[in-house]
Amino acid sequence: MTTIQLSHAQHAILAYAIEHTGGKIEWFPDNIKGGARTKVLEGLFNKALVTRDSTDWFVAAEGYDALGRARPTPAAIHPDPEVEAAVSAAEANWAQEKQDAAKRLLKLGVEGKPRTRENSKQATVIQMLQRPEGATISQICAATGWQAHTVRGTFAGAFKKKLGLNLASEKPEGSERIYRIV
Repeated sequence: MTTIQLSHAQHAILAYAIEHTGGKIEWFPDNIKGGARTKVLEGLFNKALVTRDSTDWFVAAEGYDALGRARPTPAAIHPDPEVEAAVSAAEANWAQEKQDAAKRLLKLGVEGKPRTRENSKQATVIQMLQRPEGATISQICAATGWQAHTVRGTFAGAFKKKLGLNLASEKPEGSERIYRIV
């Protein structure tokens, strides 16, 4: 038995449901009507003593424990051979479809190459910035497909703060600003 404190009404409701309705809460004391029933059920629910199944309330396993009663044992499950056969066939079909899809991708040359640090967009940008001529934001945008604000954000966040890279820039007369790693 647990140490959960129950009111007289909560105890009576749980006991009646366990003894008379197989755990379904259908009965309330005569003095519990209307909104009071809702409050009592909310109190039981907040203590995890009842559960709700769409519109009906049932005593939860913890509700049985609170009253010191044995929890109901679930009915034995007897697998339906037809359902089991259908599930096995569906699983085999899914596995075959997955293999076929992988084969089609290999034929198309779309073989998945895992992304590594060496072939990431960030690595591409770092290589561009390490070139002697450096890189402009528009060049980086063209190489990565990023927006200009993303490039600037990457400079500030990933390169300066996370990686500790020192970026320098210069703006030649009549052209775009050029960035380099120094």
